[in-house]
Amino acid sequence: MLHLHPRKVDVVLEPGQFHFANADLRIGTLLGSCIAITFWLPGTMLGGMCHYLLPSRNRGSRPEPEALDGRYGDEAVEMFMEAIDRAGTFPEDYQAKLFGGGNQFLGNSRAEAIDVPSRNVDAGLRLLKEYGLRVSARHVGGSGPRQVILDLSNGHVWVRHGQIAATQAPR
Repeated sequence: MLHLHPRKVDVVLEPGQFHFANADLRIGTLLGSCIAITFWLPGTMLGGMCHYLLPSRNRGSRPEPEALDGRYGDEAVEMFMEAIDRAGTFPEDYQAKLFGGGNQFLGNSRAEAIDVPSRNVDAGLRLLKEYGLRVSARHVGGSGPRQVILDLSNGHVWVRHGQIAATQAPR
């Protein structure tokens, strides 16, 4: 449960979810190897958060367009761009922040070979750069889970990071 501040979290994102709003609320999530990207427009209560699991999906050669899916970083960022456009604002006016990408399986050579956490972090940074956005804060990598809360009333983000000790690693 997210307990970083006395006021409650109004929206809790599960993996693959996205929330963008113009309201006095807090958006929170719990991350492992996943990534949360937050956007906030200074001086307003406009912004949001996504919680993606993988950098992208293999869309294959299917000719019909599929609905955007927040489980994938590239599509979650597209969802932000659509929401920002609907709000009549510009992406470059937002503060973008990136969190997560922690290794949850220290000592597991199979998981380390796939390296989803690093791929997720790299994808998030690359995607934001491709849209011409500067990352104003980040807390990524390492090991262990993170709890993240975005307060839309002021743009503050709280992070609680739990480390996994090498002796706790599953073998």
